[in-house]
Amino acid sequence: MEVAETIESVRSLVKAARAKGGKIGLVPTMGALHIGHISLIEAAVKDCDFVVVSIFVNPTQFGPGEDFEKYPRPLDADLQVCRKAGVHLVFAPTPEQMYPAENLAWVNVEKLTEPLCGRARPGHFRGVTTVCAKLFNIVAPDFAYFGQKDAQQAIVVRRMVADLNMPLEIVICPTVREPGGLAISSRNQYLTEQQKKDATNIYKSLQQCRRMIDAGIKESRKIIAEMRKILQQVPSIEIEYVSIVDAETLESIEKISGKVLAAVAVRIGPARLIDNILVDAKK
Repeated sequence: MEVAETIESVRSLVKAARAKGGKIGLVPTMGALHIGHISLIEAAVKDCDFVVVSIFVNPTQFGPGEDFEKYPRPLDADLQVCRKAGVHLVFAPTPEQMYPAENLAWVNVEKLTEPLCGRARPGHFRGVTTVCAKLFNIVAPDFAYFGQKDAQQAIVVRRMVADLNMPLEIVICPTVREPGGLAISSRNQYLTEQQKKDATNIYKSLQQCRRMIDAGIKESRKIIAEMRKILQQVPSIEIEYVSIVDAETLESIEKISGKVLAAVAVRIGPARLIDNILVDAKK
């Protein structure tokens, strides 16, 4: 496994791999790798001949007062995970390598970035789409892998790729969960054991949503009210949003008829946690 810190060296190594006729896969990460990331890497290794994992805590997607400085950066442990998982190249640039001067060119995806997490984190998705565009230009992958847990991010990046005719496919992989249902996240390590137990109510609320839709209930407000009740059973949970939106446009819907995304964002202690499920009311 190679480890590269510069854009020039990444391009050189990927060019050599592509010359052999191989498919290039990219797994963009901010490090602190966990089994959710490993599932993305495994999918990439299965599909592709040469797999690149980027490890970069991107400053432009953090807002004022967010956890950029505290965000975990266990690079040596991450490299061990990548080596064991069969990664061919890790790209671990510094912020100065990715942003050598004041960044004046940004990629904005409209509408899809406004609801859900976009309300509480203005500018977040501009940072995400811009760094993804930069990574796609640097690595030139055939496939890039994202997790369903960050559903809005995946939908936004997929739309950016489609609208800008970028020559790659976005692959969205299933959310990986702990035994109690809590979605695996790098920010879970901020939680105490009790807070982790409390956080299982997030997935319980989403399961209640699925049960109600499967039972034929179509009014979003009724389902959201029951989801909020489950979340409010735990005093440590501070609800940011509970939403049921169209699975493609992310627009709120009153009457469910087709594929929807049920999404939750909460704060527990120092952590902001998000989760979601896709439900098809026609099935």
